[in-house]
Amino acid sequence: MNIKRIFGVLLTLLGIAALIYTATLFLNSVDSDRDIKMLVIYGVLGVVFFVSGMGLIKTIKDES
Repeated sequence: MNIKRIFGVLLTLLGIAALIYTATLFLNSVDSDRDIKMLVIYGVLGVVFFVSGMGLIKTIKDES
């Protein structure tokens, strides 16, 4: 496997984990206790990591 492809997989998994964490924060908080700033930060970082990881996986060609 290629190092860039492994890095892409790690970024994708990190993005998925951040999005799941954002969803759990959103669902477990009460309306008055919800911290919008934290939700936006984790959500945006999750999307950025996920998209960049998928882009790396998709653009790297296998060389055998």
